[in-house]
Amino acid sequence: MEISVIIAYYKNLPALDLILKALQLQSQKGFEVIIAEDDNNDKTKSFVENESQNYSFPILHVRQDKDNGFRKNEILNKAIKVSNGVMCVFLDGDTIPHRHFIKAYLDAKKRGVAVFGRRVMLSESFTNRIMDSKNLNILKLINLLSSGSKRLKYSLYIPFIKSYRDTGIWGCNWGILKEHLLEVNGFDEDYIRAGVGEDVDIEWRLKQNGIKLQSIRFGAIVYHLHHKVNYSGDDVKYNFKLFDNKKIEKNIFCKNGLSKV
Repeated sequence: MEISVIIAYYKNLPALDLILKALQLQSQKGFEVIIAEDDNNDKTKSFVENESQNYSFPILHVRQDKDNGFRKNEILNKAIKVSNGVMCVFLDGDTIPHRHFIKAYLDAKKRGVAVFGRRVMLSESFTNRIMDSKNLNILKLINLLSSGSKRLKYSLYIPFIKSYRDTGIWGCNWGILKEHLLEVNGFDEDYIRAGVGEDVDIEWRLKQNGIKLQSIRFGAIVYHLHHKVNYSGDDVKYNFKLFDNKKIEKNIFCKNGLSKV
């Protein structure tokens, strides 16, 4: 198995349905999907059991023992543990991948490198349109131009544009060889507030461990479904303070990760 696509998911089955449909339409095969549910919801379990047969790729489902607030990093670690892919690619449960999404990550897969894309920010009206129609064919630049959506430049598919950068990982669209995640003990589960903990922290630790960052933002394209902000400014401040303390401690191999130190 080349790639494990790990979808961080929480209480949005219509969006998950669209994501799986988009993955079924991928131009490149040879991947599995892991639904990493930060919840314990029987509706999700039934959905996966009933829908799995409709897809050409295997679907695994990991979930929490109970819904205990924001524990995204914990469920991502559980997904990494069961993953079979050489490379782990991370999607959020509100981001629909472009049809060449998997291809972009396969082409960029390289030891010593973390690769990342960006997201087109769909407007509320366009999000409603695609959720109501379930028609992925409307995700084209010509339709987005007058939709009120933002960051439209990231809808341009220009896969030969790649660059190394100092920063860039966003939790909704990035990938790396699984072996490198193991080297830093995965995600730090001390972050229990939403906002920044699932990306800036692991980016810093990976870079400290010698990993380079490469942008494939015009190849690995995702479309972000509009929704209300689900974190506060206080959450972000709290997480950044926690992150600053962790940088002082210089623990590249986090203590509360895939294994507990």
